[in-house]
Amino acid sequence: MNSNKTLNKKEDEAKSASYSSASIKTNLKINELQIHEHIPRQWPHWLSSFAAFVLTKRGWRVEGAFINQKKAILAVAPHTTNWDFFIGLFVVFSLRLKLNFFGKHTIFVQPLGYIIKKLGGIPIKRSKAHGVVTSIVEKIKQSDELVLALAPEGTRSPIFPWKTGFLHIAKEADISIQLLSLDYRTKIIRFGPVIQKVENIDEQMQTIYTFYDNVCPKYPEKCITRPQ
Repeated sequence: MNSNKTLNKKEDEAKSASYSSASIKTNLKINELQIHEHIPRQWPHWLSSFAAFVLTKRGWRVEGAFINQKKAILAVAPHTTNWDFFIGLFVVFSLRLKLNFFGKHTIFVQPLGYIIKKLGGIPIKRSKAHGVVTSIVEKIKQSDELVLALAPEGTRSPIFPWKTGFLHIAKEADISIQLLSLDYRTKIIRFGPVIQKVENIDEQMQTIYTFYDNVCPKYPEKCITRPQ
């Protein structure tokens, strides 16, 4: 009986960190991606149509399936340029997603700060990382719905190992993480594996590195997914 439980647990973990080949949807236009009823939405339809048109004209396509949960973290990587933010913003507009994201507190000066907050920005001071994790966890627990997008590396500069704050947030708030990548070589926005439950941070970071290892960012030399 115990051996069967162990086997089932391993199978569940494998499913949570990988695709089912039958569920992968490839080479879609951004507005062809299905968004389920549990995902919080906003933004007018005209803005959605405009953003989708721009991404399609620029050659960007999507692959995968969007997570169907009211509360979740979207881990977006690799993050090597400010262009990542603007592409991500157009994805948000195209899909009419209601997201929150972290931003360095110094960019929240007026009038830009007002705009960033309206877009879902949350100012943080990196010197107080632990306090940030606690406050975000509390906000997630108090919210009926909240999808948080963030960059696992925590910086545009080359870094290894990556920050693990997003895993701690997911673990303490008991929510799932979906991996999302921007591949500049293929121009594919990939909605990747879902980590349903964070249990072993070190092991699950290896799953995350493996997923992003084959993704080509804008500046490949800035993305490090293994020890040098």
